[in-house]
Amino acid sequence: MKLVVVESPAKAKTINKYLGKDYKVLASYGHIRDLPSKNGSVDPDNDFAMVWEADSKSSKRISEIAAALKEADTLVLATDPDREGEAISWHLVEALRKRRALKKDTPVERVVFNAITKNAVTTAMEHPRQIDGELVDAYLARRGLDYLVGFNLSPVLWRKLPGSRSAGRVQSVALRIVCDRENEIELFKPQEYWNVGANLRAPDGTDFEARLYSLDGETLKKFTLGNQGDADKALEIVRGGGYSVTSVEAKPVRRNPPPPFITSTLQQEASRKLGFTAKRTMQAAQKLYEEGRITYMRTDGVNMAEEAYSAARAMIQSNYGARYLPEKTRRYSSKAKNAQEAHEAIRPTNFDLRPEEYKGDGDLKKLYTLVWRRAVASQMEAARFERTTIDMTSKDQRAVLRSTGQVLIFDGFIKLYTEGRDEGDDSDDDENRLPKMDEGQHADLLKAEATQHFTTPPPRYTEASLVKKLEELGIGRPSTYASTLSTLEDRGYVRLEKKQLIPEDKGRLVTAFLENFFQRYVEYDFTAGLEEKLDIISDGKLDWKAFLKEFWQQFTADIDETKDLRVSAVLDVLNEELGAYVFPRQDADGNPIENPRQCPLCKEGELSMKLGRYGAFVGCSRHPECKFTRQFSADGDAAAAINPDGNELGLHPETGQMIYLKNGRFGPYVEMATDDKPKRASLTKAEKENPQDITLDRAVELLLLPREVGKHPEDGEPILANFGRFGPYVQHGKTYANLKDPGDVFTIGLNHAVTLIADKRAKQTARSTALKTLGDHPDGGVIEIFEGRYGPYAKHGKTNATLPKDVTPDTVTLEQAIELINAKAAKGTKKKAPAKKKAPAKKKAPAKSKAAAKKDD
Repeated sequence: MKLVVVESPAKAKTINKYLGKDYKVLASYGHIRDLPSKNGSVDPDNDFAMVWEADSKSSKRISEIAAALKEADTLVLATDPDREGEAISWHLVEALRKRRALKKDTPVERVVFNAITKNAVTTAMEHPRQIDGELVDAYLARRGLDYLVGFNLSPVLWRKLPGSRSAGRVQSVALRIVCDRENEIELFKPQEYWNVGANLRAPDGTDFEARLYSLDGETLKKFTLGNQGDADKALEIVRGGGYSVTSVEAKPVRRNPPPPFITSTLQQEASRKLGFTAKRTMQAAQKLYEEGRITYMRTDGVNMAEEAYSAARAMIQSNYGARYLPEKTRRYSSKAKNAQEAHEAIRPTNFDLRPEEYKGDGDLKKLYTLVWRRAVASQMEAARFERTTIDMTSKDQRAVLRSTGQVLIFDGFIKLYTEGRDEGDDSDDDENRLPKMDEGQHADLLKAEATQHFTTPPPRYTEASLVKKLEELGIGRPSTYASTLSTLEDRGYVRLEKKQLIPEDKGRLVTAFLENFFQRYVEYDFTAGLEEKLDIISDGKLDWKAFLKEFWQQFTADIDETKDLRVSAVLDVLNEELGAYVFPRQDADGNPIENPRQCPLCKEGELSMKLGRYGAFVGCSRHPECKFTRQFSADGDAAAAINPDGNELGLHPETGQMIYLKNGRFGPYVEMATDDKPKRASLTKAEKENPQDITLDRAVELLLLPREVGKHPEDGEPILANFGRFGPYVQHGKTYANLKDPGDVFTIGLNHAVTLIADKRAKQTARSTALKTLGDHPDGGVIEIFEGRYGPYAKHGKTNATLPKDVTPDTVTLEQAIELINAKAAKGTKKKAPAKKKAPAKKKAPAKSKAAAKKDD
């Protein structure tokens, strides 16, 4: 019997169908060993020796494989066909040898297949090879490099920049790209320009549009008409009329289809067309691959296997006809820097399985459709257009109007697929149809007008455009982009808002620090150069330990330079670097601020950045006399002028007690002293943005809360309305129901409140019912999906694991849930051991009196 090991249970299940009774297939559940997150896991002083550990779950997998190996005569390693897959196979062999479970005479075979189909799997089994030592070396170099950077650079951040989380070789460069773009946007100054457009009528009665192209013999550029005065003068000339055609140019244009997907382009298109994050795309692609529906999804190769070309061309011939099929097979070459092209592009394994016939649902069906359409379209005929340009000159020869149009002659691949575009893509496909006109013909001017425009800043990066940028720079690999983007969001360095990546204050701080004190490690060329060397290692042309040694010598020298760096010096640099962001010179309306660093509380001190236990904040130079502080951000002034001791609003009309406006952990609030404890009331979300507008009357109204709406008809207990941390709500017992409008707190009636309470209880009941049962955990017990207060989660026994934002209950797989459950369970086992109780101090013997001492003698 042959024992076959793959990564996932789903892959094992699919492969098991293709192999006979002479094979047993087990899953390793991904990597079985990793470098523990502690000092010494990579030892540069001991020839970069690495300490690998397997957690309890992985140890159990190794034991299961070792037990099955006793009954097998051959170990077949069928992990994924890339660097990571090669590493998993190597780790497994090393772990089995360490346990002495793998005998010296037991054959070890490595097989790879780019698609999980019967033909691909059986062919691979017939052509085994040995583990690729050069690929393993490249993995070890990459893993060691990332460990050394992260484990040595992150502590510097913690010491010199409290509140920061981590730094990484690719992560920090990606963050810099996002922050640099945000700086461009903030420093951008709009520039005014004007266009003059016209509506004309052709001799056949067709109306069409044109624009002013030339004036007094000078071709207009973007800023030629820079103000209204210039535009009005040009408009007056254009309105002179008397236009006749002086030039008609019609030329054919061909547009070829894009190549089949590689990892990065799949992530980009799934973001543009489906709104998927990179992580969500890869999760769906992984599932499709394991089902045997698509080829391996981590690749930068743009060509397909010969049988795939034949299948795609046959599909085009039978479904779209001969005119959609080019004479020759289309083959592509990669434009990406450092592309390896070792594997096929991402394509369907069976072109005959059309998207509408695929039985998968949710994300899988959407992504399969995208992959199928792109792969088929890549082999279709080019789209053909006719682009026409008509120039018309005024009777006084001073103005030339130009009209352009594009007519689709043959749709070609566009019939099936059109590539998406990123925001800010200026490529112009003007599909306006123009009337048939000849030189010398006249065109009547119907209307002409000048329009004002302003240049716009570059768009923020989306996940799609950031992946594209990283790929262009040669930074990272296709397999790492999704995890890099997830890390930036998980660390709180960026946030994803309407598909745009916006740097958080914490991310800008880290980037500014690294750019000033570790500039080399966030330089694009340096990081891309490391990537090139890793590829050279995988080709067997560079020793991986020599590569790490060279890197480590320079890196440790750079780290050592920061040992004597004082936090005050870091603050001086950051105050200068981020001053324009934290202390903007204009308010929200664009009005200049005379002294942006003036303390709004004492009016005497100067504001500057300071570092505290939980990160950066802004404080006054007159501290401790002035206790003003605010958040580190450009818009952190919402509660800027609230005195730490509170602003007096006036006396309560009934109690005569002073009411204060104060600022707390959850924002501004009002407070009044009472005989018992102070009575407090939170402001609404809108009021927190401008707390200075709170009046005494409004404060008195807020302090009446909570308001009793009435008695609940079932138990006679009161229903209360109030504002809380998450907004306005009504409450009955332990049930809280949100209100949409803050004004409802003061106006909601009993019937409406009872309905809201009942609806909330119905939802809570629904949460206790499983949405989906995924299957059994390898350790026993069922895994179910529930809807919780903070979103859907997977439950196994007493372990609950929240699903990531981009994973829905419909798309989550058993393997994903197992991974989440195991990770959550592992966290739970890492609790600190209870502190040992100090042994009680021994009582000293009472001192003997001198008389007693003499008696003893």
